[in-house]
Amino acid sequence: MGGILITGGAGFVGSNLARSLLASGHDVRVLDDFDAVRTAYLEGLPVRRTNGTIEDPAVVRRAVKGADAVVHLAAMSGVAPSVEHPERDFAVNVHGTFNVLDAVRRAGVPRVVFASSGAVLAGAAPPLAESQIPSVLSPYGASKLYGEAALQAFQSVYGFTGIALRFSNLYGPNCDHKRSVVAEFLRRALHGRPLVIYGNGRQTRDFLHVEDVCRAVEIALRSPSSGVFQLGTGVETSVARLANLVQKAAGRRLDIERRPPRPGEAARNYVDPSKARRVLRWAARVALPDGLAATYAWLRDR
Repeated sequence: MGGILITGGAGFVGSNLARSLLASGHDVRVLDDFDAVRTAYLEGLPVRRTNGTIEDPAVVRRAVKGADAVVHLAAMSGVAPSVEHPERDFAVNVHGTFNVLDAVRRAGVPRVVFASSGAVLAGAAPPLAESQIPSVLSPYGASKLYGEAALQAFQSVYGFTGIALRFSNLYGPNCDHKRSVVAEFLRRALHGRPLVIYGNGRQTRDFLHVEDVCRAVEIALRSPSSGVFQLGTGVETSVARLANLVQKAAGRRLDIERRPPRPGEAARNYVDPSKARRVLRWAARVALPDGLAATYAWLRDR
């Protein structure tokens, strides 16, 4: 048996991570319900698949048994969807995460990497750093904070070690089904439709390419460290600037459609990645203009 289990492995980050781990010589397992994504993301990859949801503890225990490590990515993602359906966030992100950690301790898996989010600090003053007190603005942020706390509690009493990686705003290949601002902008640019900006466009984010995230997860899997790490570029980019960069990547001018701001979203958000740089020896490498151009080309070629 053995190998690395990726929960949510058929999704955006999971499918990219599966390719990255396979290229590094690892055996890869995937647990996913294959409901929200296109299974084509894993097409041709020699991964062992378990079809099921992390809401089912029996399915999770079966998938986890014998694994050398677990990367827990499966989640309801995004602030806006969590505001619309907080009960769904609780069922998947809280109860589902408990099921994963409980299966890990039952199976004696030694290492866990948990995908957390900058949403844990959405109400804090940027740059966001691990030393800041959590400040959540949405059910999504609250569910990720639970995951961090549960990971810390479980590893303190059950003998495995774990790292929580707080992802900033991710983009890259296989993101075309996501509702994130980059995915939405790129889809609209591809079809020549207006880019929708909620609020004044001055709200800022830290946009991180999935290639950099996969590298961070691989480092975290072999690192002896534990705890929480902020992942980001450290570069603050406004949504208005993002709209301009997407137009350049697409090589076309697009109309801008303004809509009212959405509840639960931070006005400013970017990361201080110095702890990850110091402890994990990780830093983002993909510049936003380059990453957007490559992602747009991938989307266009599909």
